[in-house]
Amino acid sequence: MLFGSISYLNLLPFQLFLKQHITDNASKMAFHYNRAVPSTINRALKRRKINAAFISSVTSRNCQCTDLGIIANKKVYSVLLLQGEDATDPASASSNHLAKILNLKGQVLIGDDALKHYLAGKPGVDLAESWYLKTQLPFVFARLCYNKHGKAIKKLAKKFEKTKINIPQYILKKEAKKRGITAKQLSWYLEQIYYTMGHKEKQSLKKFLSH
Repeated sequence: MLFGSISYLNLLPFQLFLKQHITDNASKMAFHYNRAVPSTINRALKRRKINAAFISSVTSRNCQCTDLGIIANKKVYSVLLLQGEDATDPASASSNHLAKILNLKGQVLIGDDALKHYLAGKPGVDLAESWYLKTQLPFVFARLCYNKHGKAIKKLAKKFEKTKINIPQYILKKEAKKRGITAKQLSWYLEQIYYTMGHKEKQSLKKFLSH
């Protein structure tokens, strides 16, 4: 089973969960090897180079998906629109489309760079907040989808929903240092993200995909 993984902090809890629950060494190695930005992971799943991954919600319309997503309610802090000329983020898919739907002009910035921008106190429009103000709904940025091993993937997804992930301090410090933030900031950021799609999240996704 070959997993792909978005190389951003918002998937750190799921990455740790997989390390604990995928026992096959080859699968573990493939999971690490296939870390990349969202747009690259989207293409890898479509081309069947990987079997499962969190892919951008805008590209998930015709995919087989679980009820796991990368979700934020009101603010996400890592998907921003900056002042300046219109520019998409080549690493993104959903966020670029979201800015277009919201009719917002500027430069889209996502992921760890966007989080650092926010933490540095620099200005930017939070696209999850803009979506909430328009719809009163949370925003689903990505979904866990698959093209093979569906039964096993759905079982993993259900198990993740029920598992409380405690991230050891040494991992928090290591990941924070890589990105130039503090472990406390990293922990705070992860509190803004959740993964289980309920009624509101599915309603929001349906509304987003209708555009």
